[in-house]
Amino acid sequence: MISQQFYHLILIIFNIFFIASRGQLLNSNSSRVNVSDNSLTRTSAYYKNASALLADLLSDYDIRLRPGFGGDGLLLTLDIIVDSIDAISEVNMDYTITMYLHQYWHDERLSWSHHYHISDMILSEEFSQYIWIPDTFIANDKQSFLHDVTEQNKMIRIENNGQITYGIRFTTTLACHMNLRNYPLDNQNCTVEIENGYTTSEILMHWNHPNAIFGMEKINVPQFEILGYQTLDRIVRTATGAYQRLSLAFHFKRSVGYFIFQTYLPCILIVMLSWVSFWINYEATSARVALARTTILTMTTISIGVRQSLPRISYVKSIDIYLVVCFMFVFAALLEYAIVNYSYYNSRSKPYGTKNGKKKSSKMAKCSVMHYDTIISDKSDNNRSPSPLLSLMPSSRRYARKSTNLTIAYHPRVISDNKLLHRKRLKRYENLNLKYRKQMIKNHVQWLRTRTRSIAASFHVRDVNLIDKNSRIIFPLTFIIFNICYWGYYTMMQ
Repeated sequence: MISQQFYHLILIIFNIFFIASRGQLLNSNSSRVNVSDNSLTRTSAYYKNASALLADLLSDYDIRLRPGFGGDGLLLTLDIIVDSIDAISEVNMDYTITMYLHQYWHDERLSWSHHYHISDMILSEEFSQYIWIPDTFIANDKQSFLHDVTEQNKMIRIENNGQITYGIRFTTTLACHMNLRNYPLDNQNCTVEIENGYTTSEILMHWNHPNAIFGMEKINVPQFEILGYQTLDRIVRTATGAYQRLSLAFHFKRSVGYFIFQTYLPCILIVMLSWVSFWINYEATSARVALARTTILTMTTISIGVRQSLPRISYVKSIDIYLVVCFMFVFAALLEYAIVNYSYYNSRSKPYGTKNGKKKSSKMAKCSVMHYDTIISDKSDNNRSPSPLLSLMPSSRRYARKSTNLTIAYHPRVISDNKLLHRKRLKRYENLNLKYRKQMIKNHVQWLRTRTRSIAASFHVRDVNLIDKNSRIIFPLTFIIFNICYWGYYTMMQ
């Protein structure tokens, strides 16, 4: 009996708690429904106010006229967020950059009072078609496109005091005039030239200092190091008026690491490879010529590859000087072997040739004198009086000196006959056949040529190994001096 009463008591308490908890749940749900209804009502009111506000702002708005038309110039403020600098091309003289361009100006026609309880509105890019937008463009632009994923990357924000913020995100390829005389140890300056279609009397542009440029600390450019940037402001005067131009200049320093492994190191190794021929026996002609030919062709291939990656400019670049000097070293190694080979075979044929040359020259000298005597003796009379030509010979002069102390008396008739005979012989000598004169001149020239060769042979290199031994020192030392001068000068210029 007691257990039944206890059981009924427990059931009654449980029902009381259940009914109480259910009532609290119903009260909480009703309060939530009231809050949601209030929020929905308030949001609907805001939507109605914003829609009515935009309709009111655009009701009498003329998109064709700039803000403050007919008055002072409009103040247009700009800033840039650099997203990335993608590529710098020396061939096309341009670079590609992705950035956000923000423009700020004041338009009183788009201001409203505070009773709307709306301080600002951020609108979609479609709203830009219904309001006046500055005619801003990039003067050195080659090709650009506006990003449209997932929608066109435009942003418009309007504040209740009429302040407009207009931002776009785009990628553009800009012209960059480069000076490649020190390439690849050079520095370059590339700019972003921003201009407006309105003259300075209509719009005045200026940078949003001190926060005009953002995002430069995270920019990495392949093959370049960013030394810094600079904002400039100037007036450009043309035939249609004066226009204001804002410039953002990037200062780049080229990283030489890529070119060291791509160009300089291969050239150095090729030049060093050409020196291997100095340690090869000079009699191994095929090996030394093949090595020289291979190194020359390799240097030519490297030079062609470098020129294809650069524009066709007329002035000499730093890398051209290095390639030409390396090519000269390789070619000089081939010429060195040509000198060695010539000296070697010339020294082998020298003893025989020199001996024959001396015999031949002495023989020609004797033949020349005998030829003179034969010609004159054949053409003379039976009288054997001394010839005027033969009197010039050394023997005749010695005979004359010995006979100075003799007194010879000639008959006057004999003297006159001798004079007449001398004149006839001189005349016969002058009328000699041209064939003999040519033969004498030819023999004399041949004698001079042989004599010159014998003199030149006296300066020959007795040991051709000395040329290779000296080249092993001269070539590397000269190349090291060139590299010190080259890298020292252009590093200082950079």
